Amino acid sequence: MNDSNENDPAQPSDAAAPQPQAAAPQPAPEPGETADAAADLGLLRSELAAVKDRLLRTLAEMENLRRRTEREVADAKLYGVTGFARETLALADNLRRALDNFPAEARDGLAPHVAALLEGVELTERDFLSRLARFGVKKMELAGGRFDPNQHEALFEVPDETQPAGTIAQILEPGYVIGERVLRPAKVGITRGGPKA
Repeated sequence: MNDSNENDPAQPSDAAAPQPQAAAPQPAPEPGETADAAADLGLLRSELAAVKDRLLRTLAEMENLRRRTEREVADAKLYGVTGFARETLALADNLRRALDNFPAEARDGLAPHVAALLEGVELTERDFLSRLARFGVKKMELAGGRFDPNQHEALFEVPDETQPAGTIAQILEPGYVIGERVLRPAKVGITRGGPKA
């Protein structure tokens, strides 16, 4: 009876039971194929390195561009009024000349309307300079300073043995800066003949 079961095709046998499939054996690569795969892998790695390098360079360029743009925007905000500010300095000069040409001893016995006019000119000058300061325009402090060709324009020399040579002796026209840049150099007279600083 066992013999008939073993030969009966209707009966399942252990040999016909589904077995887990093992990975199909890959045909052994031929020596030429291994070299080609290694070459392809090397080529892909070199391409990856080149793409990575280009990406890093592009990111660095974009960061530099961002910083440069921020700097240019900040400069445009601060120095955008340079031309206008330079033109308006003549008004500040004229207000100062008007006040300087009014003798101090004559101020005591002034009629009330003349005193009010003089006070109005002084207030106008102060207000104008404070408005310029809001835009970063400031008058240079020069008294007793050293001559600096980057900030001053020497118009003449004054012989003076008591001061070191190159000391600012007289200010003919004040200089102004905007931010950290010279808007207008100061026109000055400097000492000559003293000891070198």
